[in-house]
Amino acid sequence: MDPSKVKIPVLKDLTIDNITENVHRINSTCADPRLKYILEQLVTHIHDFARETRLSTNEWMAGIEFLTAVGKICTDVRQEFILLSDILGLSLLVDSIDHPKPPQSTEGTVLGPFHTHDAEHLALGTNISHDPNGTPCLVVCNVRDTDGKPVEGVKIDIWETDSKGFYDVQYSDYGKPDGRVVMKSDAEGVFWFKAIVPVPYPIPHDGPVGKLLMQLGRHCWRPSHMHFMFEKGGYDHLITALYLRGDPYETSDAVFGVKDTLVVDLGTVDAEMAKKYGVKEGDKLLSYDFVLVSDEQSRKLREENAMKAMEKLGRRMKLYNGLPVPDVD
Repeated sequence: MDPSKVKIPVLKDLTIDNITENVHRINSTCADPRLKYILEQLVTHIHDFARETRLSTNEWMAGIEFLTAVGKICTDVRQEFILLSDILGLSLLVDSIDHPKPPQSTEGTVLGPFHTHDAEHLALGTNISHDPNGTPCLVVCNVRDTDGKPVEGVKIDIWETDSKGFYDVQYSDYGKPDGRVVMKSDAEGVFWFKAIVPVPYPIPHDGPVGKLLMQLGRHCWRPSHMHFMFEKGGYDHLITALYLRGDPYETSDAVFGVKDTLVVDLGTVDAEMAKKYGVKEGDKLLSYDFVLVSDEQSRKLREENAMKAMEKLGRRMKLYNGLPVPDVD
């Protein structure tokens, strides 16, 4: 960048008290109002954090080294930064803000670090797990809109661990995907498949995030659950999961993913269902009614919530591409 062609604001003599103002000043020529606002708030909060905690150079360096270590351990199948976001509650917070749900619709939760894009697209009724030690579980669910109408052709991404609590990609000899599948809802909005009963498992704790949990005196366990992701044009993207009631970690999930509306009880397959779905009578049964929100419903609710939040903060704002920015006109 040629300095002679850019008008940079003149900085004041820098002190603890005015450094924030100076950073805002030099960032003030940003042409994108949303980026400018985000950076302004980020700098404000980081600087206030340093001043309020009287952050030492050693502590600041420890933080830099920690984030560096988080980055170094990331791979295509292990996203340590997502894990860090998860254990800080940030992932759930961002999802809840960006994908608000009206009453009676299915709530979202965390994606987690082990979703992949290589799951096979298979027909309804598929057995997604080939773990011989897992407890068989029939999953029969339906997808509807907020008016109660079935939604056909929804792309549904599903994944779970094996009976030992490991995802397929956690094995060194990982080859073909297992415990995961992609399928579509039928004309009645129904989808079903054969799986195994989810079990609790520890999040990866051999890296920097695990060490942080240990220092905080926290455990690394997630309650038993199965992941679901829904996608169809015209509907808000939904990432969610179902959690088994009574799990020992139901109320202390390491990544803050559990919501009351997503906690379910397992049923039992009766003779009629066993015959209909080709499974054994007495197998475990997981059923749930998923309710999707339209893009328009989600957009309106997101914008309404954003402006209410800004009003509560006493800020004069307007919407820019659906997101709040300062109203300086």
